[in-house]
Amino acid sequence: MSETGESIETVETDAGTARITWHRAAEPRLVLAVSHGAGGGIEARDLRALAQVLPAHGVSVALVEQPWRVAGKTVAPAPKTLDVGWRGLWPALAEPGPPVISGGRSAGARVACRTAAELGAVAVLALSFPLHPPGRPEKSRAAELLGAGVPTLVVQGGNDPFGGPREFPPGPYELVEVPHADHGLAVPKRAPLGQEEALKVVTDGVVRWAASLG
Repeated sequence: MSETGESIETVETDAGTARITWHRAAEPRLVLAVSHGAGGGIEARDLRALAQVLPAHGVSVALVEQPWRVAGKTVAPAPKTLDVGWRGLWPALAEPGPPVISGGRSAGARVACRTAAELGAVAVLALSFPLHPPGRPEKSRAAELLGAGVPTLVVQGGNDPFGGPREFPPGPYELVEVPHADHGLAVPKRAPLGQEEALKVVTDGVVRWAASLG
């Protein structure tokens, strides 16, 4: 991957046509492949911030749109179908050569955790991992996170109703807390840090962690 800048690639998968928006580093040592959640797309504030910041640190960013989003649907399919789409995309993500970090926000983070080991991901980035449905802590999805099998970074809002940082069980992962942030990593206007500062917590944490991956 010698060229830099942004480009769009479509990929056919068994779940339909997916789309990758590449933000390339000049001399990439890693690729961060990161997908959206069940309620939004790659325009999410944290995904855009990572795409803007990481290429300058030697990490190409691939913003992945699952087939259901490309098809214009508003409701995500079952987790098994999301995994099928992710598996189908993987060869295109790995083709440039550098090791690939498998990432996603919310439902996309669950996909990354479930498939990382089988696909050969070097690590997992879990943005706003939905530890449980809001108000249902007994419906824990911790097993998916704990079973990723590769170095994992969780970036979690301090006020995420899908699971705050203090609800996470001990495990083989790192956790960066974004103070006062919700599931979308948005902070209220009354918070002592602004939205740009909150996003800098995200990008600084990911840059530091990615550098530790060698």
